[in-house]
Amino acid sequence: RDTWLKITVPELVIQRVKDAAIQQNLATLRNRINELGVAEPVIQQQGSERIVVQLPGVQDTAQAKKILGATATLEYRAAVDGNAQDAVQSGRVPAGARLYYERDTRRPLLLSRRIIAAGDQLVDARSGFDPQDGSPMVSVTLNAAAGARMNEFTRDNVGRFMGVVYIERLPETKIVDGKEVRSVRVTEEVINYARVNGVFGRKFQTTGLSSSTEAAELALLLRAGSLAAPVDIVEERIIGPSLGKENIQRGWTAVTWSFLFVMVFFIIYYKVFGVVTNLALIFNVLLLVAVMSILGATLTLPGLAGIALTMGMAVDANVLINERIREELRLGKPPGLSIKEGYDMAAATIWDANITTLLAGVALFAFGSGPVKGFAVTLCVGIMTSMYTALSVSRGISNLIYGGSRKVRHVSI
Repeated sequence: RDTWLKITVPELVIQRVKDAAIQQNLATLRNRINELGVAEPVIQQQGSERIVVQLPGVQDTAQAKKILGATATLEYRAAVDGNAQDAVQSGRVPAGARLYYERDTRRPLLLSRRIIAAGDQLVDARSGFDPQDGSPMVSVTLNAAAGARMNEFTRDNVGRFMGVVYIERLPETKIVDGKEVRSVRVTEEVINYARVNGVFGRKFQTTGLSSSTEAAELALLLRAGSLAAPVDIVEERIIGPSLGKENIQRGWTAVTWSFLFVMVFFIIYYKVFGVVTNLALIFNVLLLVAVMSILGATLTLPGLAGIALTMGMAVDANVLINERIREELRLGKPPGLSIKEGYDMAAATIWDANITTLLAGVALFAFGSGPVKGFAVTLCVGIMTSMYTALSVSRGISNLIYGGSRKVRHVSI
């Protein structure tokens, strides 16, 4: 008589597991995209089973898809005594062992089923080059528990072999009988098989990677964490920049016109010092754009808002300086001394105002995401460039006009 055991899982529990997997995948994808350095990405849940990822400015879409969908990890396993070649021929693997193949030589190896440490126990991973032979490597830092196991294993097994297993899971889509069939291709290969020469624990290096690109990708995936559930790309679109370009063009036009109005006002109201201020503001814009270009930032509407706010703060700083110089002149002080004390006495106020705004920008970058981070980067860079141009560049130009050994009787301000 057969006995059947039927186990059912409530739909509510299944839905909770799905929701948890989606949330973990959202966090993992966000970490991976942040590691890629994409400016202002959008990662959000759509429905119950889909995640929408928008990557502005990405040129290599194939590489981005590989990074988003791949799951790569490392496992550190002890070598097992036995003849691996006999295991291949007979099909019988010793108890407690698993059969693997070395990446380059395809040599069969017997490794323990017991894992010493794995990728999900990593605290940090950084790619680099082996100082001895220049080969690509990944510097690994384990958590406390895994580090203790590694220390215990290496202490008890000096002189024995250990293997590093590289495991990669890549989603694949095949056309079978006119229908799309999705599957996951799993690759498991030993990238390093070496003798334990000494005792080590939490921090060590893993070599045997085929290229620096693979080392960098592996370090990125290890840092970002593993996906809770496989990810299949069900739809991909490349959207032209026409709509975004039009909005950015309008924003840039608004910034340009406001900048021109400010320049005209400064020339009318502050005369020669208005020209000095305008030159400093122009240099500020050029310096800001140059720094953002070096950082590889993408020009977006939040970025333009940051530029506009930066211009406003730069104008405030120069107004403070000019008005302070006027006050010193009203007190009857010589022009040269008035200019010097005007800059010196306005500097403290400018520093206070800009540092407090800079702290707010740092907080936005630390706790914000996507467009908020883009605005924060532009704001922080703009604050630093505006402080430099207001306190150094404009002062240098004014000294060029009114400084030196010449006697100045009148300041046009």
